[in-house]
Parts: sequence; C-alpha cells; structure tokens
Amino acid sequence: QVQLVESGGGLVQAGGSLRLSCAASGRTFSAYNMGWFRQAPGKERESVAVISTDGASTAYASSMKGRFTVSRDNAKNTVYLQMNSLKPEDTAVYYCAASDRYYTLGPSAYAYWGQGTQVTVSS
Repeated sequence: QVQLVESGGGLVQAGGSLRLSCAASGRTFSAYNMGWFRQAPGKERESVAVISTDGASTAYASSMKGRFTVSRDNAKNTVYLQMNSLKPEDTAVYYCAASDRYYTLGPSAYAYWGQGTQVTVSS
C-alpha cells in the first residue's frame, strides 16, 4: 500500500499560479504511476494529468494542456502539479492517486487516493 498526502492548495486570483505537492509513504513510490484529478462541487471527478513511474512520460486532459505541468521526484517520494494561468473554472478539490498497474488518465485504474487539497481561483 501507499499513503498519499496533498498540500499546496489555497486561494489565488485568476491568472495566478499554484504548485501542488503529493507526498507518498509506504511501498516504493517509484513503482507507481501517479495521477492528478479534481472535483468541483456538483460535478464528477475529472482527470488532470498522469506521470509514469520514472517520470519520462506525461499526459494531460485537453483543458489543462499548456497550463499545468506534472513532475515527480522519486528521491523525495513526491509528485507535483504546477498550475499556471489559473481560471475560476479550475476551482476544485485536487487529488493525487497512485496506480501500480496502469499509466492512464482514467480514475478507475487508481487504487490509492489522497484526501485532496482545495484550490479556489477568484475572478
């Protein structure tokens, strides 16, 4: 098993930036593909980005491409989500998740989830 704890959320003005972190503990972090997802009030969970076990491959949901960057530091057991040019519609709870089997943007493939961190973008 792996335990995940997100941090770095907060309130930011439109056009601003935030960097989210997700710290992992437990089993070997480098064995997991890591995903970022978000959920706004009244909406379904939405895929944001995924990064492969070694960080060599990344993929993004179309609405985030060019604004968000996912990265990881396996030595620090941490995955990051750099979010730039934030928009009010980016307001959501952001979750990181781990999969030891699949490299995918599909949330159903992820067995382990953090508790989430709130991101609020004001207009």
